[in-house]
Amino acid sequence: MISEEGMVPLSEHEQRMLDEIESALYAEDPKFASSVTKQRVGRPTARRRLVAVLGFLAGLALLVGGLMVDVEVGGLRILSFIGFLVMFGSAAFGMFGPRGAAGSAAPARGGSSKAKPGKSSLSERMEQRFQRRFEQDDH
Repeated sequence: MISEEGMVPLSEHEQRMLDEIESALYAEDPKFASSVTKQRVGRPTARRRLVAVLGFLAGLALLVGGLMVDVEVGGLRILSFIGFLVMFGSAAFGMFGPRGAAGSAAPARGGSSKAKPGKSSLSERMEQRFQRRFEQDDH
């Protein structure tokens, strides 16, 4: 079943696995994990989408208008190039929210997010889990 946002919800097993991977990431490298979380793409607000659409349309008008008007700098149709840049910038503005807008705080985890001295690395643990599952599927 597809949710209202157009995404398929995760099963309980998949959600648990995702939580384990996320907590292991925080345990291995909390600085990296928090920087990645801060840069997460969020849903743009209605105002942000409106500005992006209007900017995109203005860029499209410049691009097409630049093809009709003969304004060249070094063989480059400068108005069309500016129109393309405006379109690209508007699309990026619409897709990416302000820094830290979505999920900027690290999730609260009970003692599992702290690294233990004798623990193996994240990649080793994931490889071991994969091998165990692969062996279980064979039997």
